[in-house]
Parts: sequence; structure tokens; C-alpha cells
Amino acid sequence: MNSSPALPAIQPYLFFEGRCAEAIEFYRTALHAEVQTLMRFRDGPGPAQYPPGQEDKIMYANLRIGGDTVLVADGRCEAPARFQGFALSLTVASVAEADQFFGALADGGQIQMPLAQTFFSPRFGMVVDRFGVSWMVYVVA
Repeated sequence: MNSSPALPAIQPYLFFEGRCAEAIEFYRTALHAEVQTLMRFRDGPGPAQYPPGQEDKIMYANLRIGGDTVLVADGRCEAPARFQGFALSLTVASVAEADQFFGALADGGQIQMPLAQTFFSPRFGMVVDRFGVSWMVYVVA
């Protein structure tokens, strides 16, 4: 019997400030994300928990992308989302997958570094998607 405590898990939690439903649909198409859980503010304990008119906004959603979990929500819907100081790393098994996912993430976004062969990977690139989330896509060498 293993008596050591379970290690904690780190999961990114992204707040899309009112565009979460749109982001979920984008990631479902672009990354084959699966929605594991989705809860809207109206599903919560009461209207005191959210501003008027936001009952249909997403309070919490759990997306499965490959073998990992990304948590998303609308947040307070007070200002545009600002994703700064980090990037999500999407690791794939082949150049073809890198090309496919990078292209999908770049649709409506901005390429920071085009996909190319590097000294550490047969394909690596950086892109900011249409929601402002930074991604690094690469093939494991």
C-alpha cells in the first residue's frame, strides 16, 4: 500500500470575459476539445452570485484537450480578456498534427513565430489565437 499523499495537479483556468461559449466552440473545432462539465450562472445558487443579465454566461466549464484539462469561464464580463505572461503548450506526435492544430489556432489570430524545424523539434511555432491566448505548438523529437 502506498501511503504517500497524492501530488497536486495544475490546470490552467482561463477567463474569457463574456466570450467563453464562443471560445469553447472554437476549441472544440480547432483542438477537438471535449466539454466534460459546463455550468451557467443560472445553474448556481441564485442571482446574487452574478450581475443581472448574465444568467446565460458560463460560470465554469471543464474542457478535455487530449489527455489534459483546461478550465474556462466567462469571468466578471467587465473588460476584454487579457492573457499575459504565459502560453499554453500543445505537444503533438507528428508534423502533420502540428500543421493542422497550428493552422486552426491561427485562424483569426496572430502568428508570433511561424512553424519551422528547430534544433529541438521537427516543428515548432508560436501563435496567439483569436481570444488572445498564446500557444506554443511543437512535435516531440
